[in-house]
Amino acid sequence: MLSLNFIREHPDLVKEGARKKGEPAPVDEILQLDQQRRELVTRVEQLKAEQNRRSAAMAKNRDEAAVEALRRMRDEIKSLEQQAAPIESRLNALLLEVPNPPDASVPEGRDATGNVTVREWGLKERKAPTFAMRPHYELAERLGIIDVERAVKVTGSRFVFLKGAGARLERALLNFMMDLHIREHGYTEVLPPQLVNRASMTGTGQLPKFEEDAFRVEKRDFFLIPTAEVPVTNLYRDEILDGKNLPVKHVAWSTNFRSEAGAAGKDTRGYIRLHQFNKVELVKFVESSTSMAELESLVKDAESVLQQLEIPYRVVLMCTGDMGFAQWKKYDLEAYCPGEERYLEVSSCSNFGDFQARRANIRYRDKGGKPQFVHTLNGSGLALPRTVVAIIDNYQQEDGTIRVPAALRTYMGGLEVIR
Repeated sequence: MLSLNFIREHPDLVKEGARKKGEPAPVDEILQLDQQRRELVTRVEQLKAEQNRRSAAMAKNRDEAAVEALRRMRDEIKSLEQQAAPIESRLNALLLEVPNPPDASVPEGRDATGNVTVREWGLKERKAPTFAMRPHYELAERLGIIDVERAVKVTGSRFVFLKGAGARLERALLNFMMDLHIREHGYTEVLPPQLVNRASMTGTGQLPKFEEDAFRVEKRDFFLIPTAEVPVTNLYRDEILDGKNLPVKHVAWSTNFRSEAGAAGKDTRGYIRLHQFNKVELVKFVESSTSMAELESLVKDAESVLQQLEIPYRVVLMCTGDMGFAQWKKYDLEAYCPGEERYLEVSSCSNFGDFQARRANIRYRDKGGKPQFVHTLNGSGLALPRTVVAIIDNYQQEDGTIRVPAALRTYMGGLEVIR
């Protein structure tokens, strides 16, 4: 969320930022309501000051006319406050609809065609395959490590069963990623709830704009989390952190739930686009002065997973029209999948500035003891299903078996090949 004062002082910047993102921004209505609210507040403050003055005077010289004047003044104050209440409510709702303006370093573009590849790793050094590469779902079904048909029977479309070595592979990946981020990158592990309340979804920016994409438990007004970003960021909602302890770095794994609204017909086979999937999430709370440097470090942490798995990938700087409502700057990590003959996003790493912190009221005390809003960052480290797909694609062999990456063999009891 942007501060009302920032919108007041920089309305054109806010409008331009929204235009670049292709998002609506009710700036004019916000400013109009703000002016109405301020006029009412000013009048109420004037009346209360006059009320106090007259009350003090009446203590020395009480008469019926003075009592009646005070009564009328109280009624007017009450009326003005009643007028201000719906304006305040509408104003607060509109503030939640204003997107975060992109950083100046973000390339302008309407969609994915405007994204910029920053660097690539591993593909040029890899030898060209000597056999026809198969898609992951074909290999996985032949090996009996994925069962889509029974998942459709049990639940519905966009769900899967992983079985045998397939389930072991995902569990090995999960443990490998968590250990890497904890031991080598200095993150503190958190195991979060997978149901959150409305305030939490609002704090990270999923609500109110993206409610249709969420799974909601209606009787309790809880939401199944779309990412561990939501509970982990809200861990410190309405709190003031000690600036001496920043940056605070957490890693969490969770099962995530997404309706995939608008994804009809996309990636309907296999393990790429699901309603339910596991993911390792990295979340940082940092000072504004180190914010962008911490984003670059976050990206490196996510990259190290792919490097240790020896999976070719590229880092893509997302353009304004493809970066999201709340993001200030965002990178995607895309793993190359030869069986799919394309790159697949396995991580998004974002800097939100103080946008989420204002919504969730997360602050820290600076060196002078003054409360300041933190900057929040998060990124996938990594998403499990597409990383599994990348392993199947990149480690498949001509006979239809799949080699286990060296980094995962210890986690799979020494297994070297999935047959």
